[in-house]
Amino acid sequence: MKNRLINFFSILTAALILSLFFSSSAWAQSDEYPQYIYVCNQGSASVTVIDASTQDIAETVDLQALGFSANAKPHHAVAEADGSYWYVTLIGENRVLKFNRENEWVGQATLEVPGLLALHPQENLLYVGRSMSAVNPPQSYGVINRSDMSVLDEVDLFFTRPHALTISPDGLWSFVGSLSVNQILSINATDGETNLTTVSGDNHVFVNFAVHPDGSTMVATGQISGQLLVFDISDPMNPTVTDSIKTGAMPWHPVFSPDGNYVYFGNKGDNSVSVVNMENRTVEAVIKGRGLAQPHGSALSLDGNYLFVTNNNLDGTYQPEESSSDKPNGTVVVINTETRSIEKIIEVGNYPSGIGTNAR
Repeated sequence: MKNRLINFFSILTAALILSLFFSSSAWAQSDEYPQYIYVCNQGSASVTVIDASTQDIAETVDLQALGFSANAKPHHAVAEADGSYWYVTLIGENRVLKFNRENEWVGQATLEVPGLLALHPQENLLYVGRSMSAVNPPQSYGVINRSDMSVLDEVDLFFTRPHALTISPDGLWSFVGSLSVNQILSINATDGETNLTTVSGDNHVFVNFAVHPDGSTMVATGQISGQLLVFDISDPMNPTVTDSIKTGAMPWHPVFSPDGNYVYFGNKGDNSVSVVNMENRTVEAVIKGRGLAQPHGSALSLDGNYLFVTNNNLDGTYQPEESSSDKPNGTVVVINTETRSIEKIIEVGNYPSGIGTNAR
């Protein structure tokens, strides 16, 4: 009996050691890949890949070298949580491209004037909106199988010019907003049931949505109204406006801090970034400075310490010290979220627009 107990505990100890070894190896594996920021240079047919930890350019993916035209217009990017793949929309080519971690092109799907992207957090699905620049885009959004990049569906909507697009953290609900009317469509991912919500007042022109990490609240930026609208989505089928917060001119893509306490976004019309305190629903800070020139997209470092903001700079507000191109370089401005100060200006291609990142 004693020998059996000794053997049992020996086996248990060995199993525990192996378990710790493999779990530590898994941790090392999950932690070995850096966070990357993917910047769409809409005017120069390229995507700039920035290492978030060093805040340096790791690579620039030249879409023309891959056979696409100078008018490819990469617009928005998203990435898998583990960084294994990333995706980008090409407005000018009616394509959604898939790249691997090494920035190699591995797949594509065809959709008319694709715009914003959203990854389903559990299912192997990619949701694709329509471009704001399209004159008469389809009244639908696309659903793509991320594995083989096949188009599974183009879901009809009840309004024109769909643009804003997001998914709840649990993946059960998606929300699509219109540029032309104050309407939001809620879609249940399980059974396909939908409901159309109309927001009262003058047209806001919903640019994009962001959802609080706990899934209880959604915010929307209004290009024309210059407001951040706050929605209670505890009943996702019926988003309810609970607050409207005045911002700078033309607020663009919002992003929540990891703890949900703040929302950050650029104001394209006055070259600033707003920091909204979601506890008291007020603009706590407005950040201005060199490099902020028509701010567009927003992405955060995984720890929430740094905000990366793309800047179109189409009017040449920002002037680089040296430039060999007749097109003005755009920028990615890196902001310290604690000090609310600009720490770095990264020059990228012409007309940087959407920005995305991987998150663990």
